[in-house]
Amino acid sequence: MTLQDSLDKLKAKIEGSMPAENVAIMHQATRDLEDSGIGEGILKVGDKAPVFSLPNQEGNLVSSSELLSNGPLVVTFYRGVWCPYCNLDLGNLKRYNSQLEEQNATMLSISPQLPEFNQKIVEQQRLNFDLLSDSKNTIAYAFGLRWTMVDPLKSLYNDIFRINLPTYNGDESWTLPVPARFIIGTDGIITYAEYSEDYTKRPNPDVLVDALKAI
Repeated sequence: MTLQDSLDKLKAKIEGSMPAENVAIMHQATRDLEDSGIGEGILKVGDKAPVFSLPNQEGNLVSSSELLSNGPLVVTFYRGVWCPYCNLDLGNLKRYNSQLEEQNATMLSISPQLPEFNQKIVEQQRLNFDLLSDSKNTIAYAFGLRWTMVDPLKSLYNDIFRINLPTYNGDESWTLPVPARFIIGTDGIITYAEYSEDYTKRPNPDVLVDALKAI
């Protein structure tokens, strides 16, 4: 079963248990994000990747420049511990990390949430890679991925789902990253890039292994 097959099953289960009006709000928000043109500003293959130094789940700074001195960097963007689709993605990614390491690559994920919540999902999923905290989605913005949640989706998350982003992220911006994956070469240039405004759509991680082999 591919990652997308698993995501489709999860989506059917989650949305099948929700009131139709809530599902409609979520679907419309996805269409609005797609129509916003955000994809035009997301970094592409051939672009220079932003340099960053962010705290991991244990609070230790992780530098992209230092990692790139040892080999390519695989960077994924993760919305938060509250997102079942993102958690399924992380659990799937960890199964491919050994193959990425065989290509001399380091994988990490970047999330706007506080280190304590990153630590929670690292422990729950027994992740074998770092999860970095990107305060206010600053690095996500540099990659062109940051967007702001507004009503009625914001009220749905806060009042119905009881997902208060300021609590998880430590700021009042109500911003999130578009889920995305990048491979950055040792020269700092992006050699692979993919994203989806629809957080329920993600390619199988084996595409990352193939992309690294092609470098």
